[in-house]
Amino acid sequence: MAFDIDMIKAVYENIGERVNKAKALTGKPLTLAEKILYSHLSQGDPTEVYKRGVDYVDFGPDRIALQDATAQMALLQFMQAGKAKTAVPTTVHCDHLIQAKIGAAADLQNALNTSNEVFNFLETVSDKYGVGFWKPGAGIIHQVVLENYAFPGGMMIGTDSHTVNAGGLGMLAIGVGGADAVDVMAGMPWELKYPKLIGVKLTGELNGWTASKDVILKVAGILTVKGGTGAILEYFGEGARSLSCTGKGTICNMGAEIGATTSTFGYDDSMERYLRATGREEVADMANGIKEHLTGDPEVYANPEQYFDQVIEINLSELEPHINGPFTPDLATPVSEMASTLKENGWPEKIEWGLIGSCTNSSYEDISRAASIAEQALEKGLKTKAEFGINPGSEQVRYTIERDGYIETFEKLDAKIFTNACGPCIGQWARSGADQGEKNSIIHSFNRNFAKRNDGNPNTHAFVASPEMVAAIAISGNLGFNPITDKLVNENGEEVMLDPPKGDELPEKGFDVEDPGFKAPSEDGSSVTISVNPDSKRLQLLTPFAPWTGENVYGAKLLIKAKGKCTTDHISMAGPWLRFRGHLDNIANNTLTGAVNAFNDKTDNVKNQLTGEYGAVPDVQRAYKAAGVPTIVVGDQNYGEGSSREHAAMQPRHLGVIAVLVRSFARIHETNLKKQGMLALTFANEADYDKIQEDDTLDFVDLKEFSAGKPLTIVAKHADGSEDTILANHTYNEGQIEWFRAGSALNLIKKQNA
Repeated sequence: MAFDIDMIKAVYENIGERVNKAKALTGKPLTLAEKILYSHLSQGDPTEVYKRGVDYVDFGPDRIALQDATAQMALLQFMQAGKAKTAVPTTVHCDHLIQAKIGAAADLQNALNTSNEVFNFLETVSDKYGVGFWKPGAGIIHQVVLENYAFPGGMMIGTDSHTVNAGGLGMLAIGVGGADAVDVMAGMPWELKYPKLIGVKLTGELNGWTASKDVILKVAGILTVKGGTGAILEYFGEGARSLSCTGKGTICNMGAEIGATTSTFGYDDSMERYLRATGREEVADMANGIKEHLTGDPEVYANPEQYFDQVIEINLSELEPHINGPFTPDLATPVSEMASTLKENGWPEKIEWGLIGSCTNSSYEDISRAASIAEQALEKGLKTKAEFGINPGSEQVRYTIERDGYIETFEKLDAKIFTNACGPCIGQWARSGADQGEKNSIIHSFNRNFAKRNDGNPNTHAFVASPEMVAAIAISGNLGFNPITDKLVNENGEEVMLDPPKGDELPEKGFDVEDPGFKAPSEDGSSVTISVNPDSKRLQLLTPFAPWTGENVYGAKLLIKAKGKCTTDHISMAGPWLRFRGHLDNIANNTLTGAVNAFNDKTDNVKNQLTGEYGAVPDVQRAYKAAGVPTIVVGDQNYGEGSSREHAAMQPRHLGVIAVLVRSFARIHETNLKKQGMLALTFANEADYDKIQEDDTLDFVDLKEFSAGKPLTIVAKHADGSEDTILANHTYNEGQIEWFRAGSALNLIKKQNA
């Protein structure tokens, strides 16, 4: 069914006029990204031209999506905003708190037993404030959004970095922290630095074993994990039009792994087919009426170098299947080179698990193509040599693939069918033996493969590939297996080869489902009561952070100097910690426990300058807080990459950290720090990172002059009596400095609403 039709009509009624005004202002044809950006200004009609990568701009997103892990903190913040209902359509999706272990039914029931308090809280808050609620088991947020809410030309924000998945239906869908979502839910504009634009021209057509997944695996290898930072990727060309809508979603989804603000495709026939197949004929009809505004102008795609900041070209006809990893999603290896690469690096060749699903690859098409490989294995007398797991993307997908026989096919190969939820992708996986820390390899169709992410074992080498490649390699049991050229020996001792995968873009009999798992909110939620037990270990009402004193800060201690990659998983681990996402003080006990201390190469082991002893990061920080000593965190390149979780900013703030000083930030994390009233700073000279010493005391000597465009000066006082003066850049504008002064953006909203 189609939700929020009146909202979509309003967007489509305005888009043409606003796009034409933007063209007149800029004096040039526009990319799709520019059309959506200029048609979603919070002020309405465009009145000025914005500089890419420079200007901060206020936007008015059409809708918001929240997943259950981040929704808790977002809704706890929204409860303080003084509003009776969310200002834009909003949904909550319960997909993160379900651990994969035994199988769908048992795992779902266990989640209901262990997280019932949280689910009830989310359902009650949703009911009160007009939020649509998707129950546990209904599906993974991004697949559910694609099936029900995404629409061409729209703008959406979501409290999950893979919100970008909806770009497969021609949206600008952007991952944000909860505080950003709260702003929009409260009727405030949403601020974003106007992005740069990267054009990706796709020619040719996919064939054989190559899948949509391989497009983004290739792009990740080209741009690396930070190459898309501050930019929107816009895909175009005949190759783009040849892809399915859900295949486009897969490509956009993993754009988060290169740091991109978002990714998108222009409206085309595949999107129309998908809209009609998912019961949104009215949206398709409306989109057809304004289709020239829902894609980039022809002049842009004919001469992309004139309109994009960077252009990448990929010939799909020549693209080879890729396997990315381990430990980072941008380490791209063509499948033909994998066997030799394994030997060169000493990675374990034996595959222990093959996992299909997650928000990235759990559509009907994905499952059907993987099932075609499983069906061949059965016909040719093969068995899987690795364990095999499947996470369907939604109850609608699960019900339909069961009807069409795909689940039975997988089960004949002894695959475990897990709940329609994130599961192993986000560390919600009770993998047997993972606690032993053995060196091993797994392969999955997920998006991220950082160390410890899937099963908590730092020695698990996780590799990323398409669902069909995962199926083939799980059957072979060998990471070096190339199904294009290599043979397998079946139970009868015969050599057989797997044929290229086949699958249906959409189900021939249409989608079907008995209970999609949706609960609409009450029309009037004023009588709904929300109660949080003060003794709860899972939920905790928020106390506002203290505003800035207005004075310079002297005597700050170094908490940790993080070495190398420090993602939001390192700052605030997921997995078993997800159960505390609604309780700030409890989850603060994992703060920076995964970060590597540059002075001893250990994790969760830092020096307490008050005692001279070493201890766990949260324990040392709590000691500083108790003593009233401010602290600073120092980090390396692309600090805070990965998930959008604002807990990675709220936890240090709650514990008393005042500033994070790094070589460079990932976009979402930098914004999250600003929103929580912290100083997010970068070394003006990146080499100054090396000047920070373990026993340093740091003075912020000109904080009273904090202003837009003016660096801050930090004096690092070393234990030997010497000093270094460090210049720290920042990207705060005057509005964001007001967040800092107020103690947080939410404090400022409350003050304005009062």
